[in-house]
Amino acid sequence: MPPLRDAIAGQVLRLVGRKSGDTPFLESTADAGFFGPDSVCWRVHGDFTAMMIGGVAALLLQMLHPRALAGVWDHSDFRHDMTGRLRRTARFIAGTTYGSADEATALIAHVQAIHDRVQGAMPDGTPYSANDPELLTWIHVAEVSSFLAAYLRYKDPRLPPADQDRYFAETALVAEKLGATQVPKSRAAVEAYLREVRPDLGYDQRTREVARALLDQRAASPAIAPFMKLIFQAAQDLLPPWAAQMHGFRAAPVSRPALRAAARSLGGVLRWALKNSVEVRARRRAAELGLRPATEPSAHAQA
Repeated sequence: MPPLRDAIAGQVLRLVGRKSGDTPFLESTADAGFFGPDSVCWRVHGDFTAMMIGGVAALLLQMLHPRALAGVWDHSDFRHDMTGRLRRTARFIAGTTYGSADEATALIAHVQAIHDRVQGAMPDGTPYSANDPELLTWIHVAEVSSFLAAYLRYKDPRLPPADQDRYFAETALVAEKLGATQVPKSRAAVEAYLREVRPDLGYDQRTREVARALLDQRAASPAIAPFMKLIFQAAQDLLPPWAAQMHGFRAAPVSRPALRAAARSLGGVLRWALKNSVEVRARRRAAELGLRPATEPSAHAQA
């Protein structure tokens, strides 16, 4: 069985592993990062299946904002590099969650430098900038709400409501360091934010093209093609009903139980295979070196 486990882990590494030029993390012995092993985000971000499903759902949600869509349309090779975008997002989340404070800060600075170049005008002439604090808040909320929704559906539906609130409070720290403002820090605040922002969202031909580029992309290898298809289907199913309706996704209700059962089975296989995941390595490192977080998440949660 180890060869099969190694083969699966190798395919995952091929999808999200470190590439030349990537900002490194888990190489510092200074501290356990912004959050540490006792945080909720270490648990949520440690489940690869939930993060992949949530990550695709987040991209589908993010592109409904016209200014976010404009940035993707004007400044990315979305037709040929959607897998690269998923990989870069996965590494940013992993690095800011599990890396040391210095490593996380370096990743944030790298993203801010990219954002400095992402600006322009929408088709109606309205200017946009990736550094817009309101847009950064939208991107963040779309991400973390999707990650948590996937974790609750595919890993631990019994995660206590208080821990769900802690998750939003913890992850708000990274959004604020990127420049986001008025970041919601609880389930109720996230739900209220999504209700408030919905009138600003839209769907048009460009949204359709970007969504198709995401969902129709070729898998990195034939071996993982069926699993990627399942992840894409589960991501569409994960969207809030109003967002799925905007995209025109109409999964038959009778197919949902089978889809969700298949995604849960995939999660079990991947948890078995990924015995040396970034979360596992981060926990081992923190335990061996006696590392504590550089900041106190509970203090941030009360802010």
